[in-house]
Amino acid sequence: MSEFELHPRLAADTIILGDLPLCRVLLAKDSRYPWLILVPKRADIREIHRLNEEEQLQLMRESCAVACLMETELVADKINVAALGNMVPQLHLHHVARFTRDAAWPDPVWGKHPAQAYGQPGVEATLWQQRLSAIDGFKVVGVHR
Repeated sequence: MSEFELHPRLAADTIILGDLPLCRVLLAKDSRYPWLILVPKRADIREIHRLNEEEQLQLMRESCAVACLMETELVADKINVAALGNMVPQLHLHHVARFTRDAAWPDPVWGKHPAQAYGQPGVEATLWQQRLSAIDGFKVVGVHR
């Protein structure tokens, strides 16, 4: 059995914020949209239905906690949650806070505009880590500068 390892594309396109009991929590490197990604820390899993039943339930609990946090903290008009996996086969769930005034509204964010880097990615990561600390079981992984 192999160990959990973050897919290289996810590693390149995100900042690691921390861990929930099942998932690694990532921040997408696109300042246009508040965009978190949950990746179950299980090796070689591509689909939600391949997790065992308890892991499926835990993934839903963690996803709902993140979506609720984003909706409440950001006063988002909509939280888009998606598990596509066409480009990155590793199971991961996107959580994107959407606003009627955002650059892609009402279309999907994928491919609409090139990613816009954060001016101070470490500051944004720390802010998200502080927000996520309200979720039971969240642990910071790494310090971002």
